[in-house]
Amino acid sequence: MLEEIAIIGIRGLGLGAIYALVAMSMNIVYGSSHILNFAQGNMFVLGGYAAVLATAGYADIGMWLVLLPLAALLLAAVVTFQGWITLIPLRHTVEQNSWLITTMAASIIISACLLLFQGPWAANAKSPIPPLQILGVRTPGPYMAVIVLALAWYFALRYFLQRTLTGLAISALSQDLEAARAAGLRVRRLQLLSFAVSGLVVGSAGFVAAPLMSISADTGSRYVINGFVAAVIGGMGNNLGAMVGGALVGIVSMMAVYVVGGEYQGLVTLLLLVAMLVIRPEGIFGRATARRV
Repeated sequence: MLEEIAIIGIRGLGLGAIYALVAMSMNIVYGSSHILNFAQGNMFVLGGYAAVLATAGYADIGMWLVLLPLAALLLAAVVTFQGWITLIPLRHTVEQNSWLITTMAASIIISACLLLFQGPWAANAKSPIPPLQILGVRTPGPYMAVIVLALAWYFALRYFLQRTLTGLAISALSQDLEAARAAGLRVRRLQLLSFAVSGLVVGSAGFVAAPLMSISADTGSRYVINGFVAAVIGGMGNNLGAMVGGALVGIVSMMAVYVVGGEYQGLVTLLLLVAMLVIRPEGIFGRATARRV
Protein backbone atom coordinates (compact mmCIF):
# COMPACT_ATOMS: atom_id res chain seq x y z
CA MET A 1 0.00 0.00 0.00
CA LEU A 2 2.76 2.44 0.97
CA GLU A 3 4.67 1.48 -2.16
CA GLU A 4 1.64 2.24 -4.34
CA ILE A 5 1.20 5.63 -2.63
CA ALA A 6 4.87 6.42 -3.27
CA ILE A 7 4.55 5.45 -6.93
CA ILE A 8 1.41 7.56 -7.40
CA GLY A 9 2.96 10.51 -5.57
CA ILE A 10 6.39 10.55 -7.22
CA ARG A 11 5.26 9.71 -10.74
CA GLY A 12 2.19 11.93 -10.37
CA LEU A 13 4.41 14.88 -9.44
CA GLY A 14 6.69 14.09 -12.39
CA LEU A 15 3.74 13.97 -14.75
CA GLY A 16 2.38 17.13 -13.15
CA ALA A 17 5.72 18.87 -13.70
CA ILE A 18 5.35 18.21 -17.44
CA TYR A 19 1.84 19.70 -17.42
CA ALA A 20 3.11 22.65 -15.37
CA LEU A 21 5.85 23.35 -17.92
CA VAL A 22 3.33 23.32 -20.77
CA ALA A 23 1.03 25.57 -18.70
CA MET A 24 3.84 28.04 -17.95
CA SER A 25 4.76 28.18 -21.63
CA MET A 26 1.12 29.03 -22.38
CA ASN A 27 0.95 31.56 -19.55
CA ILE A 28 3.76 33.80 -20.77
CA VAL A 29 2.17 34.09 -24.22
CA TYR A 30 -1.26 34.63 -22.69
CA GLY A 31 0.12 37.36 -20.44
CA SER A 32 1.63 39.33 -23.31
CA SER A 33 -1.09 38.91 -25.93
CA HIS A 34 -4.12 37.16 -24.35
CA ILE A 35 -3.53 34.34 -26.85
CA LEU A 36 -3.80 30.68 -25.89
CA ASN A 37 -1.24 28.93 -28.04
CA PHE A 38 -2.81 25.53 -28.68
CA ALA A 39 0.21 24.52 -30.76
CA GLN A 40 2.28 24.15 -27.57
CA GLY A 41 1.41 20.47 -27.25
CA ASN A 42 2.98 19.63 -30.59
CA MET A 43 5.88 22.01 -29.91
CA PHE A 44 6.46 19.91 -26.80
CA VAL A 45 6.44 16.77 -28.98
CA LEU A 46 8.98 18.37 -31.34
CA GLY A 47 11.28 18.87 -28.35
CA GLY A 48 10.82 15.18 -27.57
CA TYR A 49 11.53 14.23 -31.18
CA ALA A 50 14.79 16.19 -30.96
CA ALA A 51 15.70 13.98 -27.98
CA VAL A 52 14.87 10.86 -30.01
CA LEU A 53 17.31 11.98 -32.71
CA ALA A 54 19.92 13.00 -30.13
CA THR A 55 19.85 9.64 -28.32
CA ALA A 56 19.56 7.41 -31.39
CA GLY A 57 21.62 4.31 -30.66
CA TYR A 58 23.09 5.58 -27.38
CA ALA A 59 22.32 7.83 -24.42
CA ASP A 60 25.39 9.75 -23.26
CA ILE A 61 24.70 12.19 -20.42
CA GLY A 62 27.42 14.62 -21.54
CA MET A 63 26.15 14.90 -25.10
CA TRP A 64 22.56 15.06 -23.79
CA LEU A 65 23.41 18.08 -21.61
CA VAL A 66 25.04 19.82 -24.58
CA LEU A 67 22.11 19.18 -26.91
CA LEU A 68 19.42 20.19 -24.38
CA PRO A 69 19.95 23.98 -24.71
CA LEU A 70 20.37 23.62 -28.47
CA ALA A 71 16.99 21.88 -28.73
CA ALA A 72 15.43 24.58 -26.57
CA LEU A 73 16.85 27.32 -28.80
CA LEU A 74 15.65 25.53 -31.93
CA LEU A 75 12.11 25.28 -30.53
CA ALA A 76 12.30 28.93 -29.47
CA ALA A 77 12.97 29.86 -33.10
CA VAL A 78 10.11 27.68 -34.35
CA VAL A 79 7.63 29.06 -31.80
CA THR A 80 8.73 32.64 -32.54
CA PHE A 81 8.05 32.10 -36.24
CA GLN A 82 4.68 30.59 -35.41
CA GLY A 83 3.98 33.55 -33.13
CA TRP A 84 4.86 36.01 -35.88
CA ILE A 85 2.36 34.34 -38.21
CA THR A 86 -0.24 34.26 -35.45
CA LEU A 87 0.19 37.96 -34.67
CA ILE A 88 0.06 39.21 -38.29
CA PRO A 89 -3.77 39.58 -38.39
CA LEU A 90 -3.87 41.02 -34.86
CA ARG A 91 -2.73 44.56 -35.57
CA HIS A 92 -5.00 46.27 -33.09
CA THR A 93 -6.87 43.69 -30.99
CA VAL A 94 -7.07 39.98 -30.21
CA GLU A 95 -10.84 39.98 -29.85
CA GLN A 96 -11.50 38.72 -33.39
CA ASN A 97 -10.09 35.34 -32.28
CA SER A 98 -8.13 34.61 -35.47
CA TRP A 99 -5.37 33.37 -33.16
CA LEU A 100 -7.55 30.34 -32.37
CA ILE A 101 -7.48 29.29 -36.03
CA THR A 102 -3.78 29.97 -36.57
CA THR A 103 -2.57 28.17 -33.43
CA MET A 104 -4.72 25.13 -34.12
CA ALA A 105 -3.61 25.16 -37.75
CA ALA A 106 0.03 25.20 -36.63
CA SER A 107 -0.68 22.22 -34.38
CA ILE A 108 -2.30 20.28 -37.25
CA ILE A 109 0.60 21.09 -39.62
CA ILE A 110 3.16 19.83 -37.09
CA SER A 111 1.16 16.62 -36.58
CA ALA A 112 0.99 16.10 -40.35
CA CYS A 113 4.74 16.64 -40.71
CA LEU A 114 5.47 14.12 -37.95
CA LEU A 115 3.17 11.63 -39.65
CA LEU A 116 4.96 12.12 -42.98
CA PHE A 117 8.48 11.80 -41.55
CA GLN A 118 7.86 9.13 -38.93
CA GLY A 119 4.75 7.30 -40.11
CA PRO A 120 2.03 6.03 -37.78
CA TRP A 121 4.53 4.38 -35.40
CA ALA A 122 5.59 5.83 -32.06
CA ALA A 123 9.22 6.68 -31.34
CA ASN A 124 10.94 6.47 -27.96
CA ALA A 125 13.99 8.26 -26.61
CA LYS A 126 16.61 6.57 -24.47
CA SER A 127 17.17 8.06 -21.04
CA PRO A 128 20.72 9.11 -20.15
CA ILE A 129 19.61 9.60 -16.53
CA PRO A 130 19.84 6.38 -14.45
CA PRO A 131 16.87 5.29 -12.33
CA LEU A 132 16.74 6.44 -8.72
CA GLN A 133 15.66 4.72 -5.52
CA ILE A 134 13.17 7.03 -3.76
CA LEU A 135 11.17 5.95 -0.70
CA GLY A 136 12.06 2.38 -1.54
CA VAL A 137 10.62 2.70 -5.04
CA ARG A 138 12.69 2.41 -8.22
CA THR A 139 11.86 5.59 -10.15
CA PRO A 140 12.96 6.43 -13.73
CA GLY A 141 15.40 9.34 -13.67
CA PRO A 142 13.44 11.58 -16.09
CA TYR A 143 10.60 11.91 -13.55
CA MET A 144 12.93 13.72 -11.15
CA ALA A 145 14.58 15.61 -14.01
CA VAL A 146 11.30 17.19 -15.16
CA ILE A 147 10.47 18.16 -11.56
CA VAL A 148 13.83 19.93 -11.26
CA LEU A 149 13.33 21.55 -14.67
CA ALA A 150 9.85 22.81 -13.73
CA LEU A 151 11.18 24.37 -10.52
CA ALA A 152 14.11 25.92 -12.39
CA TRP A 153 11.84 27.48 -15.02
CA TYR A 154 9.39 28.71 -12.38
CA PHE A 155 12.09 30.66 -10.53
CA ALA A 156 13.76 31.80 -13.77
CA LEU A 157 10.47 33.17 -15.15
CA ARG A 158 9.63 34.77 -11.80
CA TYR A 159 12.97 36.59 -11.79
CA PHE A 160 12.66 37.57 -15.45
CA LEU A 161 9.11 38.92 -15.18
CA GLN A 162 9.58 40.71 -11.85
CA ARG A 163 13.22 41.82 -11.79
CA THR A 164 14.15 42.79 -15.35
CA LEU A 165 12.94 45.76 -17.37
CA THR A 166 12.01 43.58 -20.34
CA GLY A 167 10.11 41.17 -18.11
CA LEU A 168 8.28 44.02 -16.38
CA ALA A 169 7.34 45.41 -19.80
CA ILE A 170 5.91 42.01 -20.82
CA SER A 171 4.00 41.88 -17.54
CA ALA A 172 2.61 45.35 -18.28
CA LEU A 173 1.10 44.06 -21.52
CA SER A 174 -1.17 41.75 -19.54
CA GLN A 175 -2.75 44.78 -17.84
CA ASP A 176 -3.61 46.91 -20.87
CA LEU A 177 -2.25 46.51 -24.39
CA GLU A 178 -3.45 49.91 -25.57
CA ALA A 179 -1.98 51.72 -22.57
CA ALA A 180 1.32 49.92 -23.10
CA ARG A 181 1.33 50.94 -26.75
CA ALA A 182 0.51 54.53 -25.84
CA ALA A 183 3.35 54.53 -23.31
CA GLY A 184 5.79 53.76 -26.11
CA LEU A 185 6.43 50.06 -25.48
CA ARG A 186 7.30 47.99 -28.54
CA VAL A 187 4.29 45.74 -28.10
CA ARG A 188 4.81 43.45 -31.09
CA ARG A 189 8.49 42.90 -30.29
CA LEU A 190 7.69 42.07 -26.68
CA GLN A 191 4.97 39.67 -27.76
CA LEU A 192 7.37 37.87 -30.09
CA LEU A 193 9.89 37.68 -27.24
CA SER A 194 7.24 36.04 -25.07
CA PHE A 195 6.68 33.44 -27.81
CA ALA A 196 10.44 32.83 -27.89
CA VAL A 197 10.61 32.34 -24.12
CA SER A 198 7.64 29.97 -24.26
CA GLY A 199 9.51 28.00 -26.93
CA LEU A 200 12.54 27.71 -24.64
CA VAL A 201 10.33 26.36 -21.86
CA VAL A 202 8.35 23.86 -23.92
CA GLY A 203 11.35 22.79 -26.01
CA SER A 204 13.48 21.98 -22.96
CA ALA A 205 10.48 20.25 -21.36
CA GLY A 206 9.92 18.00 -24.37
CA PHE A 207 13.61 17.13 -24.59
CA VAL A 208 13.87 16.15 -20.91
CA ALA A 209 10.51 14.34 -20.77
CA ALA A 210 11.01 12.42 -24.04
CA PRO A 211 11.90 9.08 -22.37
CA LEU A 212 8.57 9.17 -20.51
CA MET A 213 6.33 9.37 -23.56
CA SER A 214 5.66 7.69 -26.88
CA ILE A 215 6.28 10.30 -29.56
CA SER A 216 3.84 10.20 -32.45
CA ALA A 217 1.69 12.52 -34.53
CA ASP A 218 -1.20 12.45 -32.07
CA THR A 219 0.75 12.72 -28.80
CA GLY A 220 0.62 16.51 -28.55
CA SER A 221 -3.14 16.77 -27.98
CA ARG A 222 -2.91 14.99 -24.64
CA TYR A 223 -0.24 17.34 -23.30
CA VAL A 224 -1.80 20.57 -24.51
CA ILE A 225 -5.17 19.59 -23.01
CA ASN A 226 -3.66 18.66 -19.65
CA GLY A 227 -1.40 21.71 -19.70
CA PHE A 228 -4.40 23.91 -20.41
CA VAL A 229 -6.36 22.24 -17.60
CA ALA A 230 -3.43 22.84 -15.21
CA ALA A 231 -3.28 26.51 -16.25
CA VAL A 232 -7.03 27.01 -15.77
CA ILE A 233 -7.08 25.24 -12.40
CA GLY A 234 -4.15 27.31 -11.16
CA GLY A 235 -5.41 30.55 -12.69
CA MET A 236 -4.56 31.68 -16.23
CA GLY A 237 -1.38 33.71 -16.35
CA ASN A 238 -0.20 32.66 -12.87
CA ASN A 239 2.90 30.47 -12.92
CA LEU A 240 2.59 29.46 -9.27
CA GLY A 241 -0.92 28.35 -10.12
CA ALA A 242 0.50 26.40 -13.07
CA MET A 243 2.85 24.55 -10.71
CA VAL A 244 0.07 23.73 -8.23
CA GLY A 245 -2.45 22.93 -10.97
CA GLY A 246 0.05 20.73 -12.79
CA ALA A 247 0.84 18.76 -9.64
CA LEU A 248 -2.87 18.33 -8.92
CA VAL A 249 -3.66 17.15 -12.45
CA GLY A 250 -0.65 14.82 -12.48
CA ILE A 251 -1.48 13.12 -9.18
CA VAL A 252 -5.19 12.81 -10.00
CA SER A 253 -4.30 11.36 -13.43
CA MET A 254 -1.95 8.81 -11.89
CA MET A 255 -4.57 7.86 -9.31
CA ALA A 256 -7.09 7.39 -12.13
CA VAL A 257 -4.71 4.95 -13.82
CA TYR A 258 -4.44 2.86 -10.65
CA VAL A 259 -8.09 3.04 -9.56
CA VAL A 260 -10.21 3.02 -12.72
CA GLY A 261 -7.73 2.31 -15.53
CA GLY A 262 -5.77 4.37 -18.02
CA GLU A 263 -8.65 4.61 -20.50
CA TYR A 264 -10.50 6.89 -18.06
CA GLN A 265 -7.53 9.14 -17.34
CA GLY A 266 -8.66 11.89 -19.72
CA LEU A 267 -12.22 11.77 -18.42
CA VAL A 268 -11.09 12.19 -14.81
CA THR A 269 -8.94 15.18 -15.78
CA LEU A 270 -11.85 16.87 -17.55
CA LEU A 271 -14.13 16.19 -14.57
CA LEU A 272 -11.52 17.90 -12.38
CA LEU A 273 -11.61 20.90 -14.72
CA VAL A 274 -15.41 21.05 -14.63
CA ALA A 275 -15.41 20.87 -10.82
CA MET A 276 -12.93 23.77 -10.62
CA LEU A 277 -14.93 25.89 -13.06
CA VAL A 278 -18.05 25.33 -10.96
CA ILE A 279 -16.39 26.02 -7.60
CA ARG A 280 -13.88 28.74 -8.55
CA PRO A 281 -13.98 29.74 -12.26
CA GLU A 282 -10.95 32.05 -12.00
CA GLY A 283 -8.73 29.22 -10.70
CA ILE A 284 -6.93 28.71 -7.39
CA PHE A 285 -4.65 31.75 -7.69
CA GLY A 286 -6.65 33.66 -10.31
CA ARG A 287 -8.50 36.88 -9.68
CA ALA A 288 -12.01 37.65 -10.80
CA THR A 289 -12.08 40.67 -13.11
CA ALA A 290 -14.89 42.95 -14.17
CA ARG A 291 -15.56 43.47 -17.86
CA ARG A 292 -17.18 46.61 -19.26
CA VAL A 293 -20.10 45.85 -21.60
